[in-house]
Amino acid sequence: MMSIVGKFGPHDGAMAAPPHVLTSKPEAPGSGRGAGPFARAVAAVPPPALLLVSIVSIQLGAAVAVHLFDTLGPIGTVFLRIAFAAVLLLVAARREIGSSARHHVGLLLLFGCVIGAMNMCFYGAIARIPLGIAVAIEFVGPLGVAALTSRRPKEFFWIGLAVAGLVLLTPSIGTDLDPVGVGLALAAGAGWASFVLISPRVARDVGGAGLALAMLVGGVFTLPFALGAGGLERLDLGLLAGALAVAVLSTALPLSLEFEALRRMTARAYGVTVTLEPVVAALVGVLVLGQTLPPTALLAIACVTGAAIGVTLSDRRGDGSGRSG
Repeated sequence: MMSIVGKFGPHDGAMAAPPHVLTSKPEAPGSGRGAGPFARAVAAVPPPALLLVSIVSIQLGAAVAVHLFDTLGPIGTVFLRIAFAAVLLLVAARREIGSSARHHVGLLLLFGCVIGAMNMCFYGAIARIPLGIAVAIEFVGPLGVAALTSRRPKEFFWIGLAVAGLVLLTPSIGTDLDPVGVGLALAAGAGWASFVLISPRVARDVGGAGLALAMLVGGVFTLPFALGAGGLERLDLGLLAGALAVAVLSTALPLSLEFEALRRMTARAYGVTVTLEPVVAALVGVLVLGQTLPPTALLAIACVTGAAIGVTLSDRRGDGSGRSG
């Protein structure tokens, strides 16, 4: 079965470490000798706390992005975020770019297009429906991959619980929830599921530079859409700073924190922690964006989160070998 662990981060393109770093014997925290102040400080923090900060950072990045939509539009914001993220990742991974990338151009093109389409759908969704609901709907994509790749009846119970959460939202579609936003969130979930399936091969065949190169492709892929939608002509230093902040919050900072956390915790512990993402998204939506959620929406988010935790805990390999591709 494929559990919800070892993901390259979701809609915002942050990357947790490739699947092969998820082991049953986490490394002990290092002494930090020879490392910079930031690395030493991070090494002193418990891994679950690092992951929680990473999750909060990703959702704060999404919240900042929402504030850019009025001027740049969702697609223009996506392009700038992916472009900045690509630059950051390419700088970080420049020494890892090797000849293997040339032999897997098709795979990188596919991966980059998936990243671009997934991000455009997700940002389009959060422009129309509350952040917490959008993340909960999107989360069904990788959750479905995890459950449906199992032969055990127990896993179908968990996916059924997630579907029940979506059913709870159905009466609100067309009234409190924009149906286009719901559809875009579902499309983003399909993109995330594709991301989960493709990312292990990219990590295996291309290595650590795979995400950086795919993000570059994603930027090129989204540029025509951004030019067509308009908004980029209104760019100024303030908007560029906002887009850079989104790239840092959604990519650079979570990547650093998750990589350090994955060195020191099991795949199962990682998987359970990241399933809190819909809950964190709902809290950020309420506290930062001033969004209100009815009781049925809160129950729906709880169903999806419970299903994700159930899938992760019931994965027999979740505490040993990481997830399969």
